[in-house]
Amino acid sequence: MSLSGPGRPYRKGISLPELFSTFPDDAAAERWFIEQRWPDGICCHYCGSERVQTGCAHKTMPFRCRDCRKRFSVRTGTVMQSSKLGYRTWIIAMYLMTTSLKGVSSMKLHRDLGITQKTAWHLAHRIREMLRRNGIDPFDGPVEADETYIGGKVKNMHEWQRRKRGGKRGSAGKVGVVGMRDQKTSKVRAAVISSPTAMAIFVGAHLTLDTKLYTDESSAYRGFRNHESVSHGSGEFVRGGVTTNGVESLWSTLKRAYVGVFHRMSPEHLHRYVAELEGKHNARDLDTAEQMGKMVRGAEGRRLTYEELIGFGCRRRARAV
Repeated sequence: MSLSGPGRPYRKGISLPELFSTFPDDAAAERWFIEQRWPDGICCHYCGSERVQTGCAHKTMPFRCRDCRKRFSVRTGTVMQSSKLGYRTWIIAMYLMTTSLKGVSSMKLHRDLGITQKTAWHLAHRIREMLRRNGIDPFDGPVEADETYIGGKVKNMHEWQRRKRGGKRGSAGKVGVVGMRDQKTSKVRAAVISSPTAMAIFVGAHLTLDTKLYTDESSAYRGFRNHESVSHGSGEFVRGGVTTNGVESLWSTLKRAYVGVFHRMSPEHLHRYVAELEGKHNARDLDTAEQMGKMVRGAEGRRLTYEELIGFGCRRRARAV
């Protein structure tokens, strides 16, 4: 194993030669996926039975439940279900997205993996789905909260885009993202928001009654208990422990990814990029192998078909109405 991973000297990383020697083929990669998903032994995805027949002579479903008699594989019931990509391709893509702190574009995955750009784009979003957080886990605090807005610069826009914005600058025509950071644990939460009310609801859902909340002077946070703010407009950024500098480091990473890697994040998919940012930040203390294993466990019970990704089902239902 490499001595360290990117950004954290105590982490154990994986070099590319080590990755390729560990996973020389799809069979080795499949065994790793099985170990990560079922560390205590294979069990049926459908009924949970441990009475599973392995090594079945089936091209894609090597397991068969002796109780419900259904066939399944390690892909079944995960974002990998119905994927025609090899297990080794999945592992390489997960490795690239884990070790690239600001993300990997679909064009790079297309070139590095030898697959089409469309397939690479779908693959990347399915891996982001692995990183998506489940449920709400309130912070004990103190908590920093801040918001940012994602979108192009007015000076770089076409004439019709400027007219659509009504000539407005600043956040007009952009998509809002709210973030929170627990100063005690350095864990973060982030989400795309549609209005100041939605932002306040998101922040409030992640606070307990006694949690201290630190923000800037934005009026959206007024009304919270134990709330203190710094006045950025007056040049105040830190007052004792009251600051938003920690959560603002998230925006630095997000905007560098926007400018330097993806160049554009559509509003329809921005929440997936935000989920990737949050998931990788919260797992950054883990070794690279542990991060990838956590991604596999996060894949269970989730699906993201290509039709869902491009909104085909929504458009089809709209035409039917």
